[in-house]
Order: sequence, then structure tokens, then C-alpha cells
Amino acid sequence: MLKIGSAFLVLIPLLCSVSNPRSQQKDDSIYTYKTASDGGTGKFYFGREIAHIMDFSGSAWLERNNRQIEENSNLTVSKLPINENSVVADIGAGTGYYTFKIYNRITKGKIYAEEIQDDAVNYLKNKAGQLAAMNVIIVKGNEKSPELPANSIDLALMVDVYHELSYPHEMLQNIRKSLKPKGKLLLLEYRAEDPKVDIKPLHKMTVKQANKELSANGFHLIEDGEFLPIQHYLLFEKD
Repeated sequence: MLKIGSAFLVLIPLLCSVSNPRSQQKDDSIYTYKTASDGGTGKFYFGREIAHIMDFSGSAWLERNNRQIEENSNLTVSKLPINENSVVADIGAGTGYYTFKIYNRITKGKIYAEEIQDDAVNYLKNKAGQLAAMNVIIVKGNEKSPELPANSIDLALMVDVYHELSYPHEMLQNIRKSLKPKGKLLLLEYRAEDPKVDIKPLHKMTVKQANKELSANGFHLIEDGEFLPIQHYLLFEKD
């Protein structure tokens, strides 16, 4: 669930695993399959082709010096509906770029930094140790579940991650189980409606598409914040 876009998408190797035909047959009621496009899996959800997950070898791009200027991540963090007691989950945390911007705002709470790639998990553990970030909990998830405790999360966020989920239906159902009543899920996704956003098409989403998929899984949109330079800030609440 590593979050990578722009020209770097061409350079970073893809994890091109072949799906088991039997598992595809089981998923036919949820997903459809066609010939894969460039950078795509050939697996579709509500008409959207799921993008390939990017390898952790491109992690330096997540910590690039101009990311704050390009995305205004500090503004995003300032807008998060959290307080010092909040329990947060950064799903597909990558290098923890957002995790380690958030953890010192929830001094009496905690943040789960979830990843499915072993290299990312190890990186997160090392960084949390270096910072003595005792309220950061590293979690190894899988393609279908972030493996978070049930009814425990106030806010889950996925930053440029959702479009790469191999099993979005299953992930959303499991995220929903992890949220407290009225728990919230934030998606940051590059704006597909804007052709000037220089990100490959499969790594962008429209508000309409995101709302279609999330509403089918027990969420409703409570804030469409269009204040970021190139991303949607889409805040959903658990039904």
C-alpha cells in the first residue's frame, strides 16, 4: 500500500503477482476482470481498475524535500478531526510520513501505523524506536484486513493508498469493524477531475467514484475538503 505517483511510477518495480483463478471465481460477485492496462491489475471494482501496489524500494519519494510544498501535508494534519485522546490508524503508512506528523498531537492517545510490506514494517519500527514514540503501534496487515482491534479507532486515514487496495471491499468492511460508532475514515486521493495533476490516471480518483465505493460499504461522506493543492480531502463517517 505504498503511496507513489507522478513520473516515479514508471521507475519503481511493480509487484506483479498473478491472481489465483479459484479466488477470482469467488470474487466474481464483487470484482470483474479484463485485460490489464498500463500499471493496472486488470481487476475492477465499481468500474475502476485497481492500480498495482508499489514496492517499498521507492520509499525515498515519500520523504522528498518538496512534498510539503506540493501537497501541504501540514494543512491536512491541522484539519484532522482528532484531539490528544484520539486513537488513529494510518493504513498503508509507508515510511510513516503522516504517522510521525500526527503522533505528537495525540499525547494521551495512540496511532497504529499499518503496512503489508515487511520492509515498510521494519522501517516503521526502527523510526518509532529512534523517536521513542511510545504511542506509535506498528501493525502488519494483509491484503484484506489492516488487522486492527475491533471498535477501537476514532479516525482511520489512507493517504494516496485506497486506489491500490487489492481487495477494497474486504478492506473497507474490516476497517469499518475497527472503527468506533461514528468513527471516521479519511481518504486523500489525487484529483482525477483535474488534468493538471501530473499523476498517472490509475493513481487518481474522482469524488464521485470514491463516494460510490465507500457508500456501498457502510460509509457516508461528511466533508469534501477541496483546500489541498492536488488532492481530495474526503472524510467519511461509519453509518
